[in-house]
Amino acid sequence: MPEIIGVQFQSAGKIYYFDSLGQQIDTDEHVIVETSRGMEYARVLLATHWVPESEIVEPLRPIIRVATAMDDFTELENRRAAKDAFAICQEKIAHCGLDMKLVSVEYTFDRAKVIFNFTADERVDFRELIKELAAVFHT
Repeated sequence: MPEIIGVQFQSAGKIYYFDSLGQQIDTDEHVIVETSRGMEYARVLLATHWVPESEIVEPLRPIIRVATAMDDFTELENRRAAKDAFAICQEKIAHCGLDMKLVSVEYTFDRAKVIFNFTADERVDFRELIKELAAVFHT
């Protein structure tokens, strides 16, 4: 039976399971994990515990490491940068005259990606917005 932890990427978000690699990791600690979006910083909601193989949804990815003080600082900086990116994106949406509402902005932990979430009542052609954002953020 593998030892796993349950982590959450956003408050009130879904719990995702990762292999703890035999480390005892407690609730409310932070870890760095690899996801399909890249490296991410997550809070542990379920401490290390054994789970029967039959309950594991494959592939079960391992954690990269328990977060360090430097990782905590990086996450704080990423949140600050996301606030700045939100304001810039709002300006670009207005400049392009798009009928859409920006909901949130987040960076992956390694800043390889910046993710803009929005809503719109109708389909929106935001190709020009993407070009402008890519020119500003280089990602």
